[in-house]
Amino acid sequence: MHSQLVVSLSGIGPQTLDRCADLAAALDPRQVPLSLLVAPRELGKAQEWVRHRTSLGDAVVLHGLGQRRLPAYEAGLLLMGARLQMDAIGLNVDTFAPRRCVASPGTLIALAKHRFHRCADAHAVREVGSGLATLGRLHALTERTSFGELRSLALVYAAARSARRGGLTRITVDARDLHRPGARQAVLDAVDIALAHDAAPTTYVRLPSPRLAPAA
Repeated sequence: MHSQLVVSLSGIGPQTLDRCADLAAALDPRQVPLSLLVAPRELGKAQEWVRHRTSLGDAVVLHGLGQRRLPAYEAGLLLMGARLQMDAIGLNVDTFAPRRCVASPGTLIALAKHRFHRCADAHAVREVGSGLATLGRLHALTERTSFGELRSLALVYAAARSARRGGLTRITVDARDLHRPGARQAVLDAVDIALAHDAAPTTYVRLPSPRLAPAA
């Protein structure tokens, strides 16, 4: 079974916009769309770039709510506020990715109440209403205190292993890390090796339902 490939980008804002645009430009010839993890309060002037990228096929995902024990009522208020901000800048969202890659039980309840369709956490992409999930571990460059060849190779090997197995291959990068030597190339190398194993590029929004595609 061929793998599906999702590449996500977080940390989008005025200070990282050039790096975001550079990565997107490198992925375009590879026909790999980005899932843009957007925190509306952090966008600033980057919102115009995000709108442009969605017109080219990238997907917008609401990013936030990092507290692991956030209760449903409070999560609901935060989701409502964030969605209003997204609507105000012309970005409609029904997919959510928690900060720190973990959604609290209360957040999942609030997502269902507020009619979000999917939640992409560290281990799977979940349909909020049904609870069905497409399993796939998130492969990331997360350590800002140290970055080097070993971390680069680890990301590439993880992407290759996941793509060979089939199912869902997920690569994520924080735009704030892209200034580090080798980080951009590591992401591109991981994408290329997944494509070499016939992974099909998609986004969190366009990922087939687990009702239609078996979980990895």
